[in-house]
Amino acid sequence: MNRIFVAALKEETQGLNFFYHTGAGKINATYNLTKLIKTHQPKEVINFGSAGAISKNLEGIVECTKFYQRDMDVTALMNLKIGETPFDDINEIILSSNGYSCGTGDSFVTGSIPIKVDVVDMEAYAFAKVCKLENVNFRCFKFISDNADESASLDWKENCKMGAELFKQKLKVMDLS
Repeated sequence: MNRIFVAALKEETQGLNFFYHTGAGKINATYNLTKLIKTHQPKEVINFGSAGAISKNLEGIVECTKFYQRDMDVTALMNLKIGETPFDDINEIILSSNGYSCGTGDSFVTGSIPIKVDVVDMEAYAFAKVCKLENVNFRCFKFISDNADESASLDWKENCKMGAELFKQKLKVMDLS
């Protein structure tokens, strides 16, 4: 199998029956993507899912190429920046300078965050890191489902189906299916 498609939740991929779903959050994403890679041995993993826009001018589907852990914070203990993991050489994953930055964390963002990124999600950094460690190509597409503000949870629920439809159209244009 040359390519697998992953998303966290079925709600994000309505009508896209070729996706594997890992569950929400970094731990579920890491564990389940690792199992999928070991089972299918793909050359490429494509992630699609929803994201909140920190950069308010974003809409539709964006490709993320830079990944950070927005909730890794040991600043009180060590002289590290937010997003840096102690004793880990991989603290950011940059696939290309062309694309958007994604801050991944195990919380649904409804306000400001202490790291500068374009979008926020709950799995992309984990997917990107597993692929890097397993030497598998990774691409990440996010549908901007909300503005990571106080109305984010309402917007997310309403927008998932629209995002899946837009991704289906993007696949045809990019010939990735």
